[in-house]
Parts: sequence; C-alpha cells; structure tokens
Amino acid sequence: MTAYRPLSLRALRPGHDDRRAVIDIGSNTVRLVVYDGPPRSPRTMWNEKVVARLGRDLAATGRIPGEAREQALAALARFALLTRELDVHDVQTVATAAAREAENGPEFLESVRALGLEPRLLTGEEEAIASAYGVIGAFAGARGVIADLGGGSLELVGIEDGQCRDGDSLPLGTLRLPALRAGKAGAFERAVEKTLKKAGWAAAQPGPLYMVGGTWRALAAYAMRSDDYPLTDPHGFRLTRGQAAKVAGKVAGSDPAQLAEIDGIGSARAGALPDAAALLQVMLRELEPEGLVFSSWGLREGLLYQRLEPLERDKDPLIVAVADFAAPMKSAITDAALMSAWVVDIADGGGPQSERLRLAGALLSLALHRVEPNFRTSQALEWALDKRWVGLDARGRAMIAAMLLGSCNKTAWPTRVGALASEEDLREAMAWGLAMRLARRLGATSRVSLMTSALARTKKKLVLRLDESRAALAGEGVMRDLAGLSDWMDLAPELQITA
Repeated sequence: MTAYRPLSLRALRPGHDDRRAVIDIGSNTVRLVVYDGPPRSPRTMWNEKVVARLGRDLAATGRIPGEAREQALAALARFALLTRELDVHDVQTVATAAAREAENGPEFLESVRALGLEPRLLTGEEEAIASAYGVIGAFAGARGVIADLGGGSLELVGIEDGQCRDGDSLPLGTLRLPALRAGKAGAFERAVEKTLKKAGWAAAQPGPLYMVGGTWRALAAYAMRSDDYPLTDPHGFRLTRGQAAKVAGKVAGSDPAQLAEIDGIGSARAGALPDAAALLQVMLRELEPEGLVFSSWGLREGLLYQRLEPLERDKDPLIVAVADFAAPMKSAITDAALMSAWVVDIADGGGPQSERLRLAGALLSLALHRVEPNFRTSQALEWALDKRWVGLDARGRAMIAAMLLGSCNKTAWPTRVGALASEEDLREAMAWGLAMRLARRLGATSRVSLMTSALARTKKKLVLRLDESRAALAGEGVMRDLAGLSDWMDLAPELQITA
C-alpha cells in the first residue's frame, strides 16, 4: 500500500485561481485545454479539440497535407484568441510527432508563430517524459511502463520512485497502424514485435502498463460497459493481463460502427480502436506487464506537473482537489480536519490511507449538508462515484460513498457501491459517516463543540464525553444519533459529562 506524507492543513487551503493553458499540436488532434484551480490538482475550465490529422500522410509522403494544415491553423487561430479573451497569461504550446517528422514541419510551425503562439517542438524523449510525469502526478508511488498512444507514435517510459527511467518513442501511432495491418497475415504482428524490441528494457520493468491517450481510454470504456462496471470514469480503471488480452481480442475484430455506439467511445475513436487493440495484443505478449492501469492524465498534465516546486508536488492531489471543490459550499479544511480527528478513535487503523479518506469524506460531508435535503443522497453517490478524483481508487470511492450515505443517516448502500469494496471496508466507512453526522449534530458544525467533546470506544461501549459547560448540547437528536452509531457498531451508548 502506498505511503502518503502527513497532511498539512496550511498547504491544502484552497484559493488558487491562476489560469494556465496547454495547446497540444498532435499528429491526430489539435487541442486547447484551459485549467484553473489549485496547481497540484488542476481543474479543467475549457477543453476543445479539432481532429486535423496532421500526420495522416507521413508514411506515404512525409509531409503534412495542405488541407490538414489549414484546418489546424484555423483551430490554432481560434485557440490563440480564446486564451487572450479568457485572460490566460501562462500558455504552453507544444508540437509532437507530425511537426517533428514532417518535411514541411518547420514551415508549419512558422505559421503557428505568426498567430502569436510560441510553439515548442518536443523531441520524442521530451514527449515521452512529459506523459510519464502526468502519470507520476496522478498515481502516487506508480511503478511500471507508460504507454502513451498518439496519432504518430507510441511513447514507452519506465517510471519508479517518482522518476523516469528508460524511454523510447516508437512509430506505432494510430495513424500508422492501418497501413501495417493491411499487409499479409502475420505481417502486422512481426512488424510490431520488431519495433518493440527497440524498447527491450520495457519487458524487464516490473509493474503494469499505464495507458495514456484517448484511444486507450476508449478501450477502457468498452471493457467497462461490457462488464457492467459500476464506475463511469476510465481514470484509474484496471485490468489484469488476462482480462486485457480478452478485451483486446474482441475489439481487434470489431466493427468500428458498432464500437461508436458504445457510450464513452464515439466515432472519432472507434475507427482507430481495432488497430490499437491489435497493437495491444502484441504488447501484452512481448512486454508481459502485470496488468493495465488507465490514466486521464498524460502529456498536458505532465507539462504542468513538471513546473511545480517539490513541495507542491508532494501534496496529496485528492485532498487538494476535494478542498477546492468543497470550498464554495463553505466546507473548510480546518473544520473537516477537526471532524476527521474527532472520529479517529472509532476507526480500525488503516494509517495514512484511512486518514486521507476520512478527511476527504469530512470535506464532502460538510459540503453535502449545504445541498438541499432532497438531493443529498443522489449527490453523495454522484460525488463519490462519478466525479473524477485523481488519487482515488475504486475501493476509496466506495468507502467515501458509504461515508457520505452514513452522514445522511442512510445505512444501506446500492449494489454498485458493494461491488467496489469489501463489506468490512464499507461498514467501517459507514461508521465514520454516522460519527460525522453525530459530530455535526452535536454543535451545528461549531468548532468549539468538537474541541470540548470526545468520542471513545471501549470493548462494549461507545462513549460520548462532554465538558460540563457543554452538557446542554446533549439534546434528543444527539442522543438518537449516538444510539444509531452505537447500534451500527454493536456497542452500548453512554454519555459522560466531565467537570
């Protein structure tokens, strides 16, 4: 289990609102993403792409086609204007394989500069490293191989201990694969095997493949929908090597038109998906990874992460993001920390991982009770299960869902929650939520009430201790919630008034 650094309240206070943008000139798409929110967990403010397919003719002519060039420049002119109108002063414009390899790539980049942008042509190594840092920023303690599939290339990078190791940029992008698959039977597999041997180090790197890129996420969407997976976001979705081989086998022979009908894939990705699945089949055989992990963070987020100071990188992205999300609903990190600490005596250990889940749950619980009562249960499940949280796995999502339901005095969880974590974990998290409900009820979320009271568990009892000066807080609702929590934990409730 990954160890997390102790939580720093001062470091986690929300309030960052510096807009920054990345314009990504790729071989298949040209994209603008504008971010705001805290630097460690950037929030997407605007995301727009144009499928220009700059690299579609690289294998045949070695040039960027004129039509694609004009389509891309029109999109980039719009992006340049948007960044100015949105008052974004920090704009990184990067170009990758198509501009790097095309004979007329330098001429194209000069046209981009004429629009007022400052494009940086990434080398294959720089592109691979940026994608790797996106994964490093999203998955604490990640160890394995990044597999970033773009239109022009497949970037492979080994990561371990927060650092990049070996890396290669291979000419296996989605725009190149159709020509390779169009040959004689077996030619595609042999060509991919030969190319992968250039990255022989990847087979020796322990850990999973971290799958980066929209085509891989479309593959995850196929697997998730086929298996009725309880979550909707592919970020953090995992497959064993055996599961991945079965999925790749099915998709490699699928009709793109039928794939396009699946939620989360769409026509833009469906055409490339069978070829990518065929590529994955060979990768699984040659690299023998422990499994697959899908990441929504890649090159663009890696470019932002690379610019962070070490202290900023060390922050927990989950807590930073939840604090930022909950702040407009008057949920403060200091109040959530008090509530989380008040609950800790009933927790069954778990160390820093449980601590961070309780703190995230406390932040969301305080925010949830700013929501109209009729919406709280649905919002609890939506926030926990469907909102994209970086740094939170499926088990953690389920535990936060149970915690939020408990804070609403709901002691049953839906099937989709039960499918993601053990009953023991969910019962534990439900107890945290019921205790947070009691804490909130005790003093109407006042800090003084939490600082002059304590919740303690003995072998047979659950004891609520109140300072004598605060005895009047033990009203009917408080005693009812204490009894409900005690019953859930199979303990006898007891109120102690201390002098």
